Parts: sequence; structure tokens; C-alpha cells
Amino acid sequence: MSLVPKKVFFVKGIGHHKSKLGAFEQALRNAGIEKYNLVNVSSILPPHCIEINKEEGFKHLRPGQIIYTVLSRVDSNKLNQKISASIGIAKPSNKDQYGYLSEHHMYDAKPEEVGNFTEELAAEMLATTLGIDFNPEADYDEKSEVFKMAGEIVETRHITEHATIKKENEWASVVVTAVFIL
Repeated sequence: MSLVPKKVFFVKGIGHHKSKLGAFEQALRNAGIEKYNLVNVSSILPPHCIEINKEEGFKHLRPGQIIYTVLSRVDSNKLNQKISASIGIAKPSNKDQYGYLSEHHMYDAKPEEVGNFTEELAAEMLATTLGIDFNPEADYDEKSEVFKMAGEIVETRHITEHATIKKENEWASVVVTAVFIL
């Protein structure tokens, strides 16, 4: 039996609670994936795996189902701390080639910074797999131009979520998840 995903969709959520686990559960509920058994997998976007919207994706799932996910998660209970989780996406132009998803989280960073960093990670991983020659020390805009000129990477982007801990003795949890459909 082949477990190569044919479809993927993305969700994100935020949760607040007096306990870390409660905040995580609330974030999963906010994302709509609390009723599934999540199995974390690494970050390969399979060849020919098409992205669908979450409404279509949820039609393929039923409560209690085991689903394979790439999960970016961050939790904190430090008052006024900003937390961000992100998944970067890099898709190759050749549909027979696999792409990359990169998950990352940060504390006290701007959400755009976290998102851009995560997107850059995914693009770099794909670029090195494709043999694209670039300067790893260059800023992302310079690298992005090299990636575009090579014509091997068709799309890069990120999905990012963030929250700030607003109350004493409160936990916050943020999740961003790629959900695979087999």
C-alpha cells in the first residue's frame, strides 16, 4: 500500500488557556483539526500532490481518522510575548519533482520575519535539491532572483500565524499545519 499523498491543504489556529495542553487543544480547534489523530511527518511535498482549499480538504476526513501532517507549533506563557509559527512552501516547475515544506517557529519576532525566513528555508532546500547554484549568504531577494532565473521553482510562499500572551497565568499556542490526503 502506497502512502504517497495526492492532495494537501493548510490550516492555522490560535488557542489560549490556563494550561499548555488546553491552549494547544484550543489552537487545534481553531484550525479545525482537533477531531483527528495527527501524525507528524517530515517536509517533502510529493510529486503531483495538488493543493486544495481547506473546505474541500475537510470533506475527505472523518473524526478519529489518522492524518499525516507537517506541523509548526509554538507555545508560551510569558506575559506580552509574541509567538509565531509558520510553514514555508516551495513548489518545483517540474510536476514530476518533489517540493519542500519547511516548518519553523520564533519568539518575539514580527510574523512577516518568521514567514519570510520559513519561505526562504523551503526555497533553499528545493534549490539545493535541483542543483541551482546560489550564494547562501545572499539576502533572500537576491537568492529569489537566482531561483526565478533558473526557471526550476514555480512558487514559494508561507503561511504564518501569531499570537501574544495577554494575561498572567495564561498559555498561548499557535499552530500552522499542512494536512495530507492520501
